[in-house]
Amino acid sequence: MGWLFRFINSTIGKKFVMAITGSFLVIFMVIHLAGNLTLYGGADLFNGYVLTLDLIKPVIRIIEVVLLAAFILHIFNGVWLWIENKKSKGTRYKINASSENSSLFSRTMFVTGSIVFIFLVLHLATFFWRFNVHDPEGLADLHLYFNIVTGFFQMWWYAILYIIAVILLGFHLNHGFQSAFQTFGWNHKKYTPIIKKLGTLYAIIMAVGFASLPIYFFFFYGGNQ
Repeated sequence: MGWLFRFINSTIGKKFVMAITGSFLVIFMVIHLAGNLTLYGGADLFNGYVLTLDLIKPVIRIIEVVLLAAFILHIFNGVWLWIENKKSKGTRYKINASSENSSLFSRTMFVTGSIVFIFLVLHLATFFWRFNVHDPEGLADLHLYFNIVTGFFQMWWYAILYIIAVILLGFHLNHGFQSAFQTFGWNHKKYTPIIKKLGTLYAIIMAVGFASLPIYFFFFYGGNQ
């Protein structure tokens, strides 16, 4: 197992771990967005969706642990690579890249990732905490999850933070999607341009999809009345 430990602790190994955990999180984001979009179906649909997840809580808890581990590994390796790159080449994220030959997305990965992480903590402290730990208004006990979510989206400061965070998430995902394929060695002059376009399309869908929720519930659902 010594070779595995040495590989994981090498620059290539850490980038590989980043790619694996990033790919896992990319899939999770699709599932998470699909669940969130049930808000457009109204209270009954969204509350039913959350209650369905509650019925398989043991499975959900396992998934949450895996997600937490993926986030921690992704963040740890991302910070380590950023520090090492900054020391050796003065770059922000990508080994052997400079501002002249790297994209804006790659140069801002650390910044966008950091801001998204801060928002994630706030996100968990609001929705997850209210859903699973303590809801001072008692809405979670009544299974009125729709009211909890829309209530936050109708707060101007939270709506703004949410929109900014998901836009930055789109920047982060755009480069991360493409970088994962490169790390896995799936580079080809014929397919790389397609991968880049798919990465950009995926990032746009995620950013627009998530951002549409606070925009709709704040401006068109009575939040600013």
